[in-house]
Amino acid sequence: MGWIEENMKSTHIRQIVSQAISLGMVISSALIIWKGLICITGSESLVVVVLSGSMEPGFKRGDILFLYMNKDPIRAGQIVVFNDGRDVPIVHRVIEVHEQRDSKEADILTKGDANLYDDRMLYTSSNRWLQQKYIMGRAVG
Repeated sequence: MGWIEENMKSTHIRQIVSQAISLGMVISSALIIWKGLICITGSESLVVVVLSGSMEPGFKRGDILFLYMNKDPIRAGQIVVFNDGRDVPIVHRVIEVHEQRDSKEADILTKGDANLYDDRMLYTSSNRWLQQKYIMGRAVG
């Protein structure tokens, strides 16, 4: 009887170890894929969730947006996600872009589609324009 109980315990331990290794492989594979996609898209985050109604009727609260960021200049009309030091990123449309000729930097003005006024009061910096470095990505889908 002792041999059977001992054999069952070692089989049970092997199953637990095997399941733990499998779970670790699944989690590490997901992280590798996530980081790889971040490198491919060039964005800080692959997806964001719309948290407010400021972009309605185009985007409703709870919609999931996929982000992409490339070297192309940001243009008026594009929907961007920015975070200039807040807890959550903001999804709004670019309404005006001022490009600096001597550098590739641009000052950007955004506005939610459902908002009456532009976002100058939302920017956390003392500037009245959003700097391009705060753009996390462009909404592509």
